[in-house]
Amino acid sequence: MTFTPLPPTRPFGGAGTPTPPRRQRLTPRQIAGGVFATVALTAIVLTSAVLLPPIATGTALLGLSLVVLLRRILFTWTALLFLLAGTIMFIPARLYALPIPLPFALEPYRLTIFIAVVALGFSFLTDRTRRWQPIAFGWPLGIFLATLLVSFIANGTRLVNEGLATTSLSGFFQLGILLSVFFSVRQLLTSERMVMTLLMLLTWSATIVAFFAIVERVFRTNVFLMLGNFLPLMVLREAGEATRAGVNRAYGSAQHPIALAVMLCMMIPIVIYLAKYAVWPRHPINRKIVYGIGTMIIFGGIVAAISRTAVVVMGVMFLVALILRPRIALLLVAFAVPVLILAMAVVPAQVDSMLLSFLDIDSLVASQYTSAGMTGAGRLADLEPAMREVVQFPFFGGGFGSRIVVGDEANGFILDNQVLGILMEAGALGVAGYAVFMLAPVVMLLVYAFRFARELRHASLAFALAISIAGYSSALFFFDAFGFFQSFLVHMMLLAVAAWVYTAAPRKASAEATLDIDAPARGATNAATARARVMRA
Repeated sequence: MTFTPLPPTRPFGGAGTPTPPRRQRLTPRQIAGGVFATVALTAIVLTSAVLLPPIATGTALLGLSLVVLLRRILFTWTALLFLLAGTIMFIPARLYALPIPLPFALEPYRLTIFIAVVALGFSFLTDRTRRWQPIAFGWPLGIFLATLLVSFIANGTRLVNEGLATTSLSGFFQLGILLSVFFSVRQLLTSERMVMTLLMLLTWSATIVAFFAIVERVFRTNVFLMLGNFLPLMVLREAGEATRAGVNRAYGSAQHPIALAVMLCMMIPIVIYLAKYAVWPRHPINRKIVYGIGTMIIFGGIVAAISRTAVVVMGVMFLVALILRPRIALLLVAFAVPVLILAMAVVPAQVDSMLLSFLDIDSLVASQYTSAGMTGAGRLADLEPAMREVVQFPFFGGGFGSRIVVGDEANGFILDNQVLGILMEAGALGVAGYAVFMLAPVVMLLVYAFRFARELRHASLAFALAISIAGYSSALFFFDAFGFFQSFLVHMMLLAVAAWVYTAAPRKASAEATLDIDAPARGATNAATARARVMRA
């Protein structure tokens, strides 16, 4: 038996005595965060106790306790991205507000946008490692906003005399809130992992919305109108109803069936992209099956909305894909045909109203000449009265945001045409700026996809985003895009992803860049390598 001698002891305080760890000093960021958290907690508790009823106060404090307990999960940029996208996708705008007594209705999407902006602003002020992410499309957006500002300045005196200056400024403020989603989401997309997380979140959120739209169409029950029974939300107004071909059209979580259909159409190219490049499911065959089912559900949601605008959007997307990537266009047809056949067998009257009505040109044109200037009016019927106003202010319009189409102070009629609305408010100059804002990203993405993309997955993502944005742009002639917030905000989030692709994805060297549609395929890596890189990002 052997014994291991003990090390010799040293007097206390000798050279070998371990020194106690020093207390780590708090950084300015930690101090500022603690002060902010204390002030915010105190304000929430006092506001709840003074202004809210006991039940609402208990609910607010319970929710606050859960937030504190789950702070390591909730206070992350990924959680903020989930909160923002989930609120936009699942809580109908203009229908719910938080039960907080304020001079205005605090809608959930406004609150989440405010949280995102404040969190990012706080991070930029306190985190020295955070850098501004390039937005790529700043110049098209700047041109558009400049044309609106010129319109406001040119009509400033008249707007003040008619008491519409405040209304116009409110329009600018609302547009700023919507556009801030683009900037906020772009700053959150700091890695390819975040990009794929957002795309998968939007895709499966759209799939869930489409599924419940089908349920709404079959059972005439909209589950999104029941959120007030489970969440602390206050109903602002009763939901509307729309019919076509003698049946109710599905609203889902959107403000109107057209907006629902347009949003779902925008997600189709993204779903097809994820069927090949998503990180889950890992097996390629399983992944294609899962996203194939999701695509068919989304098609079903579009059919449930019974929107001819959706047919136009899909037609434009198909045409662009057919010209530039015929294989993708054929894949789109492969998913659409089975759903269309099933829909024709189950709801033939709705399919006839939605799709086959385009074959009857006379009836289609006649339907667009009914009830000029009224809610639900034909779009062609609105052209003549609208153009009479345009002639009065052809270049600068009547002032952006000066038209009021609902309420006791209404001074205009609903157009169902965003381009015509901008022509009336901002004139020909505003329409030109809007065209630059909508079309420049499409051109830039296509050039990147076919000329500069180094990896096939990035070229494919840029192409899918270009198709989606082009489809949304075509819908602007058939609905009020600025008034239907869900579809507009989804467009902003996709535009933020497009900005990441254009500025952060690897590019070819200048000597390698060629304007060749097949170039990305020749220089591509295989799908397994691509997914591995995404997981390591």
